Amino acid sequence: MTYSVAVSGASGYAGGEILRILAAHPDVEIRTVTAHSNAGQPLVQHQSHLRSLAHLILEQTTPEVLAGHDIVFLALPHGQSGQYTDVLGDTPVVIDAGADHRLESVADWDRFYGGDFHDPWVYGVPELPVAGSKQRDRLVGATRIAAPGCNASTVSLSLAPGVAAGVIDPSDIVTVLAVGPSGAGKSLKTNLLASEVLGTANPYAVGGTHRHIPEIRQALAAARPSTGSGTASTDAADQGIRISFTPVLVPMSRGILATSTAPITPGATDDEIRAAWEAAYGDETFVQLLPVGEFPRTADVLGANTALMGLAIDRAANRVVVVTAVDNLVKGTAGAAVQSMNIALGLAEGTALTVNGVAP
Repeated sequence: MTYSVAVSGASGYAGGEILRILAAHPDVEIRTVTAHSNAGQPLVQHQSHLRSLAHLILEQTTPEVLAGHDIVFLALPHGQSGQYTDVLGDTPVVIDAGADHRLESVADWDRFYGGDFHDPWVYGVPELPVAGSKQRDRLVGATRIAAPGCNASTVSLSLAPGVAAGVIDPSDIVTVLAVGPSGAGKSLKTNLLASEVLGTANPYAVGGTHRHIPEIRQALAAARPSTGSGTASTDAADQGIRISFTPVLVPMSRGILATSTAPITPGATDDEIRAAWEAAYGDETFVQLLPVGEFPRTADVLGANTALMGLAIDRAANRVVVVTAVDNLVKGTAGAAVQSMNIALGLAEGTALTVNGVAP
């Protein structure tokens, strides 16, 4: 069977990456691409690297244009997907790459985003440990999928094995991320101009204000065996999950290098700590734990649907240190969306996805 696909926000970075991956997918046909201000223009005018899709013209993003497809991908700014998902009830599968359907807590949505709250959908991070299983199990047969925030899934994957195994204390998580500006989207912003980014590192959303914080806390709360059902509480802080999150914009077009640390639980041995991550990801294709003493570079995952992870145990500071590299546009967003789609439809999970990066 060949599934018909529409991709909204197709002129942006996330939409373009979804299209790049789907262009090599044997089970889908990209029939429709949509945009707002760029509607009416050839797709390749905005995605000049997608030569195999040069025949497509960007159409207006409307419910009528998106309807009638087997699968709709929404790659729209936060707060804009809900107006379409509410009226796409007859579409068999809808995948939202924005934040509109990620959070379970209305209070968190109001605090970090604002606007209308929409019901949470199945979270699109298949490898994430969830209450003794994996999020993959919840994606089987799913019809509504919320693709993750790139920073959020990177940090959640980094620490969830330790939370699930009880070998780290999630009440004092500290994470600092070096991120490429493509994660902020394609809209023209002064702080993202080359003259503002090249040759410097710029922290932003400092002091607990970044929108991905509640998403991380929600994922880590769900990883705890005590949650039972696999759903987080209304406020993950009530479960003692607290995180200091500091992203830093660096001069690379794409990529995330997240360094996350948490205190070691009293009595946890070095072998038990490493075993938690090996048990979580030892059989995974797209999340790989590197050998002892090795740590990843963002260069190793560019263009790949791979999260590479290095683990250190700092006994002097009594903390576990996890360094994880992902391509924010692939494993961070578009790759996770397509991987989740494959699972939902019963296709081979890795279809159209690769573990190989691009070098140099």
